[in-house]
Amino acid sequence: MELQDFRKALVQSNPAISRYNPLSRIMFFDDFDNGINGWCELIGNHLMGNLDTVRPIMRDFRPPQLSNCSFFDIGTHGSMDGTYALKLATRPSVHHMSTALKRVTMANRSLVQLEAYFTFKAETVFSELQESDRQAASRNTQSEEKWDGNFDPSILDFGDFSFSNDICEGENGARYHCVLRYVNTDFQGNLVQKWMYKTSVQQTTKIQLRHGATAPTDYHTLNPDDWAEVPGGHQPLCYNEVPTKINWHYLRWLFDTRKRKMTELQVNDLLINLRDIPVPRFEDRYTNLENLLNLIVDVRTHRNVRNFLYLDSVLVSVDW
Repeated sequence: MELQDFRKALVQSNPAISRYNPLSRIMFFDDFDNGINGWCELIGNHLMGNLDTVRPIMRDFRPPQLSNCSFFDIGTHGSMDGTYALKLATRPSVHHMSTALKRVTMANRSLVQLEAYFTFKAETVFSELQESDRQAASRNTQSEEKWDGNFDPSILDFGDFSFSNDICEGENGARYHCVLRYVNTDFQGNLVQKWMYKTSVQQTTKIQLRHGATAPTDYHTLNPDDWAEVPGGHQPLCYNEVPTKINWHYLRWLFDTRKRKMTELQVNDLLINLRDIPVPRFEDRYTNLENLLNLIVDVRTHRNVRNFLYLDSVLVSVDW
């Protein structure tokens, strides 16, 4: 048996990772039944411990937490495989975002593949005001205004989520962020259900201090409209009838740190070639970030309703 075949047989015989399709070297496999595994809140840079110098948009991203996916009607749902998932939860405030970040470095330039099983929900809301808002929003996308037992207007309470990275080759190399955002609704409450990519760099603390940039309303871009549709990226995801039913989705995202490009996205049965998607680079150089390879997930609400993103587990593999 050749080494590649032997390795494939080992992966397929392990129930924890056989549902993934890793590259030749597994960098890490995070099963959140075993803890939070180094995923932490993203916070902006501050000077000598003075948190008042953190940029306003990054002061309250909320840390990830372990969750057994409990809901008011069924109790504990549990993760896809086990008890605990990694949960990101926004505040009930328009534009609020929650993030989870894994800080690692590159041993070499290579293909990097992130695989995960995820699900998402808006918080169950019972207030008459919110119900009225949701029903009004549902009229934008449904010809039937009456609840029919299948479509639930809570789907219109969920905004967007993103998978991204932060890569820096060092002071003499490039720095860039690859970002894929799934936009479920726009800020007017209309269903969008499309994958998007960003068209400008992220505003860093260095950019703001050196160039006097204004505070952005979108963490990932200089301006909130700096997004374009991924070709072929329209994808309704399973939301499932009521606000407490969750269904797990498979995601595989491949990018290349040699070419500084994204390569491929697979979400369930949707497979998208990303090789022609441009990835903006920073003009400034950044010190103390040699071989930086940060991986980030986030969720953002477009309404005054908390939004949740859950990760059952995450596997990252490389070909170095």
